[in-house]
Amino acid sequence: MSTKTRLAQQLGVVAGFDDPRVDLEQYRTPPDLAAHLVHTADLQGDIEGKTVVDLGTGTGMLALAAVLRGPSSVVGLDLDPEPLATARENERRVAAAADVEWVRGDATVVPLDPDGPTTVVMNPPFGAQAGNEHADRAFLGTAADIADVSYSIHNGDSAGFVEAFAADEGGTVTHAFAAELDLPHQFEFHDEKTKTVDVEVFRVDWTGG
Repeated sequence: MSTKTRLAQQLGVVAGFDDPRVDLEQYRTPPDLAAHLVHTADLQGDIEGKTVVDLGTGTGMLALAAVLRGPSSVVGLDLDPEPLATARENERRVAAAADVEWVRGDATVVPLDPDGPTTVVMNPPFGAQAGNEHADRAFLGTAADIADVSYSIHNGDSAGFVEAFAADEGGTVTHAFAAELDLPHQFEFHDEKTKTVDVEVFRVDWTGG
């Protein structure tokens, strides 16, 4: 297993969005955060030999982090075809030994039925935009339906919500860690060059064990 630092370095070549959509809250997950999430998942035995699904993959950051850690298969799912095209280019840049299956689809309507033990990784929309409220709830609902375990990035004040949602769906939050997310100036309403947002990553066991 490579180190977390080495994984972040490998992900440094992953390009972000050419024309990010504000309605989908599209932004590139930073390589260090993606590496931290996937490295943690790997240490828990949730990547190697597992089916990994990246819901709302965007340009593929979490899916590509996972494919570098020896899963049985990786699926990157996104509604928007443009970042999926970038994700395919990023896959070539990363030059992983295995392939990612890139799928266009809506992550909120359970579009997949993966085989075998399945781990979901995701950086869902936080629901910060009008008309997109509770978007992360819908993503968690899909994780509850298809995954044994999920790792997801949420606003830093979301612990109560994630724990309650997981409990209602028969899951349990087993691990959490805080992190920071640097958002670049990419939309007209952004008034700072970068904005640092406090986030938290949650591991949820959906098996009820």
